[in-house]
Amino acid sequence: MAKRAERPGDPAKLIGLLWRPTEAVSRSGLTPKVITRAAIALADQEGLDALTIRRVAGDLGVSTMALYPYIAGRSELLELMLDAVAAEVYAHTTPPAQAGRWRARIEHIAQANWDHHMAHPWTVDIAAGRPVPGPGVSGKYEIELSALDGLGLSDIEMDQTLTAILGLVSNAARETISLRRIRQESSLTDTQWWESVGPSLGKAMAGASYPVARRVAASLGEATGLATDPEGAFRFGLGMLMDGLGTLIGARGRHPL
Repeated sequence: MAKRAERPGDPAKLIGLLWRPTEAVSRSGLTPKVITRAAIALADQEGLDALTIRRVAGDLGVSTMALYPYIAGRSELLELMLDAVAAEVYAHTTPPAQAGRWRARIEHIAQANWDHHMAHPWTVDIAAGRPVPGPGVSGKYEIELSALDGLGLSDIEMDQTLTAILGLVSNAARETISLRRIRQESSLTDTQWWESVGPSLGKAMAGASYPVARRVAASLGEATGLATDPEGAFRFGLGMLMDGLGTLIGARGRHPL
């Protein structure tokens, strides 16, 4: 699994890159947008470990130094990448505020972000830090808050609800992506892996008693064929979160659409 990337330490420089990027095109056809798109394509295909300024320059057919007038460094490039893909989360789908009743809106937010992480697995490898919001991230935040507006929640509760939803999604996506990487590297399904380690583990655990854990693990394996199911846990947790919101909103005498 890729190391979780650090966030940049120069917010003033990043603000200019995000909000006032140069549109001038060099002889080689470079712009911040062109460089960012090349970096996203590389990260989508090979992950963050492969992402270096030198490699992006090579993919663009230019020297490493040719990129620095446009991109200050790798950390800033990561932020541009995150902002660019954030702008696309709802670009080709109905905004969640138009998805129907409130539960459908929340489900739409969760699914859109799940699909986002699956399309760009590297997004779960970047630490939260203190990100400087760009136009893509800011627009996404506005779209998602708009879906929660009018439900009877305070402004702070709206932000916390959205943070909780996105946290459920990102944590489950991180675990799911990690497991997919492990399965690809091992070429074994979870069932096959358990069959290979089961005899040795059984001997090592001889005399130990974990009846509830054994029963639950067996039930999960039989139902899903998985050793662990972060996506299932995410969807179950999302349902509980919405049930709790429904109770809170109902207790306030609100009946949101």
